[in-house]
Amino acid sequence: MFARMTILYVKAENIDDAIRLFRTSVVPEAKKQKGYRGTCLLVDRAAGQGRVVTFWRSEKDILATEENRYYQEQLVKVIPYLSRDPMREGYEVVVHALSEPKPKKLKKSAPSKRKPRK
Repeated sequence: MFARMTILYVKAENIDDAIRLFRTSVVPEAKKQKGYRGTCLLVDRAAGQGRVVTFWRSEKDILATEENRYYQEQLVKVIPYLSRDPMREGYEVVVHALSEPKPKKLKKSAPSKRKPRK
């Protein structure tokens, strides 16, 4: 698996709008790409920085998202929220350990001791 990390420098007043855009537009478009495996958005509000990490089945899949202009199209969406140019880095994922939270069990309620109304 491979990952692309994009470092974003976001204007403080735009962080929530950028997060909303990421959820409603960037992630849905990513899910349409061949080889897509997941996304993580990390935000440091105090520093006005974000890290977008996308996971891909192969390096070939990452490169295809640049050749088909998907990556550039997503960057264009966030440019109005940025305070400076983004930076891009690529990595091979050598350890990936993410666990899903276990669903909470519902407590069974005791039968009511109230008498039914007539």
